[in-house]
Amino acid sequence: MNLGRLGAMLLPALLAGASPHALAAKDAPACDRAQPECALSLMRVHPVKTLAFWKDALAHPLAERVVIESPELVDFLTLDTIAQAIPTRPRPASPSPGLVADVRSAIAEMPAEVQRLLERKLLGIRFVEDLGGTGFTDWVYDERGRPGGAFIVLDPSVLARRKANEWATWKERSPFRDDGADRLDATIETGARDDRMHAIQYILLHEFGHVLSVGEHFHPSWSIPPSQVGPTGAFPFFELSWKVSSEGRYVSRFDGQFPERSRVVYYFGPKLDGREMAATYGHLERTNFPTLYAATHPGDDFAESFANYVHTVRMGRPFEIRLLHEGRAVKVYGPCWSEERCEAKRAILEKMLQGP
Repeated sequence: MNLGRLGAMLLPALLAGASPHALAAKDAPACDRAQPECALSLMRVHPVKTLAFWKDALAHPLAERVVIESPELVDFLTLDTIAQAIPTRPRPASPSPGLVADVRSAIAEMPAEVQRLLERKLLGIRFVEDLGGTGFTDWVYDERGRPGGAFIVLDPSVLARRKANEWATWKERSPFRDDGADRLDATIETGARDDRMHAIQYILLHEFGHVLSVGEHFHPSWSIPPSQVGPTGAFPFFELSWKVSSEGRYVSRFDGQFPERSRVVYYFGPKLDGREMAATYGHLERTNFPTLYAATHPGDDFAESFANYVHTVRMGRPFEIRLLHEGRAVKVYGPCWSEERCEAKRAILEKMLQGP
């Protein structure tokens, strides 16, 4: 869930277990901004949540699954903004040919093993303006209610704004208040590769982590509240970092040595002071979370781990968080994949990428 809603938005418990074929959204009454439960009821039966809506998507090459128009998704995402009290109004998008080409190029440049896995699960990438973030990913179900794949929606007006390092810096600064003395700079590309296409590529890698979790057991489904997850032993990736508290919340296994984690919030208003940057990243190094964003939620832990691993190990790209106080570097944080702390997560990711 990056950039406001990058990564799959978590639908409340009312969505769990709903039949996607109970009612077509076009046959139901509209909901206004004061009716979140109405919006939720329509979302659970919306056509875009059914595999039938996406028809022959899996028969097309990945590049052909990037399509501009989708009025049905504008309708679905409008319901989502109502349900989650997000003050935006999604509308049809007209992305430039250059931006669409960048999205397709970003996918084409990814490792073959990533593209192979996406062939089976990525139903499509669409564009919607005023999404409430850069991206949105959600699962789709077949006629028996089983996960059948996932789709991604991107906001072209947000994607067009920043090059790779500028975007990464903006993202990683968002949990911290600007105090004028402490600064964070992020590097995910160098030289000519520091462009918009490679910003989109890292964003897509995170989204693809969500897509590839469909139907798997890396973490519990985001549509199920923690209190209803039950035994977590079936989710080996989740078990490495997370547990369900007695109050029915997801908490990390490292909260004792990572006290800032509960205040790490991206995009919706910083809760950490700038002077806490160095301590936060120092404590992050005591965990097996590869990035700070990975520590926010089990689903984003997997998506961030996938994105960061593929970006740095499989694609050989940089990842550096540089912390400065009054212009002087006080800490540099880098990839964890050669360190013991991330060894178990790396093993799970490598097994997944190897395929059956």
